[in-house]
Amino acid sequence: MKTAGARILFLADTHLGFDMPVRPRVERRRRGPDFFRNYERVLESASAHRVDFVVHGGDLLFRRKVAPKLVQEAVGPLKRLADTGVPVYLVPGNHERSEIPYEMLAFHPHVHIFDRPRVFVAEVNGIRVAVAGFPNCRDDARKRFPSLVNETGVGDVEADVRLLCVHQCFEGAVVGPSDYTFSHAADVVRMQDVPGDCAAVLSGHIHRHQVLTNDLMGKEAPAPVLYPGSIERTSFAEKDEPKGYIVLEVAPDERPGGVLHSWEFRRLPARPMLVRELHVGSEAPALDTAIRDAIATAPDDAILQLRIQGTLSDRDRAVLTAENLRALAPETMNLELRLQR
Repeated sequence: MKTAGARILFLADTHLGFDMPVRPRVERRRRGPDFFRNYERVLESASAHRVDFVVHGGDLLFRRKVAPKLVQEAVGPLKRLADTGVPVYLVPGNHERSEIPYEMLAFHPHVHIFDRPRVFVAEVNGIRVAVAGFPNCRDDARKRFPSLVNETGVGDVEADVRLLCVHQCFEGAVVGPSDYTFSHAADVVRMQDVPGDCAAVLSGHIHRHQVLTNDLMGKEAPAPVLYPGSIERTSFAEKDEPKGYIVLEVAPDERPGGVLHSWEFRRLPARPMLVRELHVGSEAPALDTAIRDAIATAPDDAILQLRIQGTLSDRDRAVLTAENLRALAPETMNLELRLQR
């Protein structure tokens, strides 16, 4: 049942352009199209989810300076969605160096960019939703976060529901295969500094999907912080993480700024990432045979990392040439090599 509030699609960290060179020197499967396919899947699902608006939590592109062709390909789906009347709110991330340099989006009436601390107000289902945000704060975010929230003016706006959209690291966020937890660094925002007059904070930057509701001492935060995570696996540190986006609903409530009524993580297809440890030496199997076996036991669409341990012979080095590895693996597979002493 649809709540008497606002329904929002939230994605982040699309990193478009990753492994997508303009003039590739080698013909092989590139990972860039995987990111674009998931990006378009998310935006195309906005209609099926009957959302009132879309928030992109930052790092639309994999870096700030990119070819104009990539910019056009990246903003095209956003513009097509906005052309249907669905508002889009975009946070500049750290990979954009806190700026959105694409004029193609700046003047679209339904695309709203947090180029500075600011707030936009939307009329949704008879209620006023204040959507506030600011670009990624790259210097001393822990200290500056409260003043940046204040600069948006979100607390001064008459609204039934308030949201804060950012691209930051909050204490308690967990990343990596060892579950590293962010705590006290200068770029880590305190959960107790989250504004209590907002229904939720929507944040990009952390690539693992998670929802933070408490500070490091277990005390309930003033509002929940939602991370959708990245839409594809960007490194082997993420190889076991599901990827996707969030559909959430916020509604008016007795508490100032409304309440997070519900949220749901929607998974996206992500290519399998596998690691195979191979050894070289007099007592080890022939390296070319070991590599063939590793490839044969992996899915055809895998991103396979071969970690070679030991001292390489001249014959081993010949096996590990890029040309030979590409010949051994199917065209649908990405093969990575890491030499370990």
